[in-house]
Amino acid sequence: MDDNFENLKIMVIDDSKTIRRTAETLLKKVGCEVFTATDGFDALAKIADSRPDIIFVDIMMPRLDGYQTCALIKNNSSFRKTPVIMLSSKDGLFDKAKGRIVGSDQYLTKPFSKDELLNTIRQYVPQEG
Repeated sequence: MDDNFENLKIMVIDDSKTIRRTAETLLKKVGCEVFTATDGFDALAKIADSRPDIIFVDIMMPRLDGYQTCALIKNNSSFRKTPVIMLSSKDGLFDKAKGRIVGSDQYLTKPFSKDELLNTIRQYVPQEG
């Protein structure tokens, strides 16, 4: 299966430099254009400019957490349909449920593998052929 992630714009919002760098490296290798932000406030300004196709957002962040960030993204009519995937270091049912309430489309537990990351993206990319 040949993935066509060329020109796909992905935003990764995480206060961890390691996570941002890991995701960015993996995604650039498959042809994505990657934008990163350190927290929700940083992200909201960048989202308006970059208009990403998919947004990954960490739950635990200073200032504006992942739930608040997701809710703000989903409350904006321009980005309501943009998939938002929550990132969390704990695989809790409560976190998943809360993520759904604020409108997140999916949930990925950290640390994630390359395959997990790409499989998640694949669900939101129209396949050719």
